[in-house]
Amino acid sequence: MAIERFVSAQQRPDEEQRNWSLRPTRMAEYVGQPDLLQRLRITIQAVRSRNEPMEHVLLHGPPGLGKTTLAHVIAEEMNSRVHVTSGPALSRGTDLVSALTRVEPNDVLFIDEIHRLPIAVEEFIYPAMEDFRIDVPVDSGLSARTVQIHLKPFTLIGATTRAGLVSAPLRSRFGITHHLKFYTPSELLLILERSCRLLAVPGDREGLEAIAQRSRGTPRIANRLLRRVRDFSQVKSDGRISTPMVAEALALEGVDALGLDEIDRTYLRTIATTYEGGPVGLEAVAATMNEDSGTLEDVVEPYLLQIGFLARTKRGRSLTRTGAEHMGLKLSAQAAAPQLFEE
Repeated sequence: MAIERFVSAQQRPDEEQRNWSLRPTRMAEYVGQPDLLQRLRITIQAVRSRNEPMEHVLLHGPPGLGKTTLAHVIAEEMNSRVHVTSGPALSRGTDLVSALTRVEPNDVLFIDEIHRLPIAVEEFIYPAMEDFRIDVPVDSGLSARTVQIHLKPFTLIGATTRAGLVSAPLRSRFGITHHLKFYTPSELLLILERSCRLLAVPGDREGLEAIAQRSRGTPRIANRLLRRVRDFSQVKSDGRISTPMVAEALALEGVDALGLDEIDRTYLRTIATTYEGGPVGLEAVAATMNEDSGTLEDVVEPYLLQIGFLARTKRGRSLTRTGAEHMGLKLSAQAAAPQLFEE
């Protein structure tokens, strides 16, 4: 069962156009990921001086951290175009051939969810990445032959939220591989200040800092919260983003000062009350909440682990003392004791 959440980093269909208006187009405008940006600046400067395409790039990390934006930024810095597709859209080898034959020299082909490429399509993409050619089989049986299609030099940028599902042969063909990290509140504040300028929304620094603290380290969530607070303030006040407006607007959405929503709180409350703080198996928690265990593991747990409210041990999930204090709950002496010899 899919969980619809206001603080989910997954992009909503109605957000696509709104997000494009806030996305940076040049590297100088991009905030965060300093290590990756330094590597990209050096690489782009070098290949532009040689008039060559950039090495293929694999970006992996949680959704909403800017993988698609980076692909467009790289294309802009290379003075080339970006062609966007996704792993599920390339269901056959001919789909990949169609995408690759449209690229011009030094263009960027961006494949989102690249871990979902079918194996048959991966076999087509190997020679395309290495030698800029595609071997297309024609006919079958005794009359079978292969037609070689030469491609213009291009850069493939792959993005995935599940790096472990990218096959080893495909991963080895990327020259640059980087894991995108969650953003700090100070980085999110810079993004929010820029978004306020683009949206022509007046905002107090304290109010924007309050939004940054609730954004779960994710720019997409930060901009979503900003738009919601803007609407609320426009109707209820003078349109300025202030700390009281942020608190009131996000209270309506059930988002607290750390960015937790009702599903997060229910998950923590279930462990604390029903299972006395844990440890407890994920399946038991999922059955109690009437939710899918895979959804809880992929959607709910990562942020709770990141902020130290949840501990994942060999015996199951346990609520930490910090998490209990935030929820205003008390743990039993046994649950509060340190778990020795457990990861």
